[in-house]
Amino acid sequence: MEIKEALTYDDVLLQPKKAIVTSRSEISTRSLLSKHIALETPIVSANMDTVTEAEMAMTMAREGGIGIIHRFMSIEEQVNQINKVKRSESIIIDKPFSLKQYNTVSDAKQLMALQGISGILVTDVNNKLIGIVSSRDVSFEEDNNLKLSEVMTEKEDLITALYGISLDDAKKLLHEYRIEKLPLIDDAGYIKGLITRRDILKSTLHPLASKDDRGRLRVGAAIGVKTGFIERAEALINAGTDILVLDIAHGHSEAGLRTVKELRVHFGNIEIMAGNIATAEAVEDFAKLEVDSLKVGIGPGTTCTTRIVTGCGVPQLTAIMECAKIAKDYDIPLVADGGIKVSGDITKALAAGASTVMIGGSFAGTQEAPGVTRIINGMKYKVCRGMASFDATQDRLKKTEENKNTCNTKTFDDIVPEGIEALVPFRGNVAELIKQFIGGLKSGISYCGANNIKSMQQNATFIKITTAGMTESRPHDVKMSY
Repeated sequence: MEIKEALTYDDVLLQPKKAIVTSRSEISTRSLLSKHIALETPIVSANMDTVTEAEMAMTMAREGGIGIIHRFMSIEEQVNQINKVKRSESIIIDKPFSLKQYNTVSDAKQLMALQGISGILVTDVNNKLIGIVSSRDVSFEEDNNLKLSEVMTEKEDLITALYGISLDDAKKLLHEYRIEKLPLIDDAGYIKGLITRRDILKSTLHPLASKDDRGRLRVGAAIGVKTGFIERAEALINAGTDILVLDIAHGHSEAGLRTVKELRVHFGNIEIMAGNIATAEAVEDFAKLEVDSLKVGIGPGTTCTTRIVTGCGVPQLTAIMECAKIAKDYDIPLVADGGIKVSGDITKALAAGASTVMIGGSFAGTQEAPGVTRIINGMKYKVCRGMASFDATQDRLKKTEENKNTCNTKTFDDIVPEGIEALVPFRGNVAELIKQFIGGLKSGISYCGANNIKSMQQNATFIKITTAGMTESRPHDVKMSY
């Protein structure tokens, strides 16, 4: 039996080439997430329950990347997460929140708190706009039983515009009348949308933001492969998810392939990211099913123990390279999932043939991650757990519809964990971490004699190093001052 050599990030370095840029500002990091979705920042936050929910996904999209909402919740909860992202920022909000004139102050307060909004349109029984109620109208109102018709600003005193108004004209109205919200109506007075000053300002603050063709932040959603995944996928698509991500540890399986086939039959051209895979053969099989993206990585994740428990896997750099040989023939972008510890790992993953990288462990320690915060010996930590860990598996059996029938039959002894739960240092805001990652990536592209990811891939030369070489690469022979 021939035993092949396989390498990971710490086994190699990229050989420097003559730089062709004088500043990192000349370097583009634009890359494809899937066949039809490009990102200015080639970073994806992992679909883990201690990493990506709405808050993380919103920040990722504003910084030019994308977040994948994990699936370890009910369909309704996951749809709500997608809705939060899609409603958080948009040039035109197509379906603004509204209440009827007979709803109460209490109803308005609850909706504002639940959705994190400061204003609600008020309609009559025929759904025509008759007013607007803001947080200023209800925040200090003690009589929660008052009808909204008694506290709202009436339509006659509102500034509205016809649906189809240009953005420039909308800006002029918002400025001229010093208003925060501009309801859009048709000739009959029915609500057709809403433009807010806040959303326009957000679009200028985040010029690299990942947005769909309606100006909403992009977001992905994970689905499983067991009973109920079609129902979940349909609900997520209707909510506006930009890409469906198969969440299966060993994607190159009959279950994984069957799921892609069924998704195509039911939903046509929806963007599908399949995985996880680690071989060229897997790329071939999924390419025949016309997937839009493939997630590469069996066992490299911070909290994953698949390789230890099963004895199976491929070191991540070799996995990317092997998959990239075939993926480029089908124009399928690869997502390098797992093993990213520092910005240099991102450079190596992309130079090896990936189009984007997926990060879990590093992001789990950020403010935006949903993980629990703990303080130990005066140091702040957050919880990060692999989705095949014991606790995550138990929670999944209890929470998700696809496991309802097996939940009662599984026992502690039935679970064989392929991941762990751990504490990771608190790392502040994810936007700051992304800036550090992208700064390192841009420098890496420059060192490779390129000015974008494609040219880096064409120009890259890897050299194998020893353990001594990696030791030399890190700070050494000094006492750290912090």
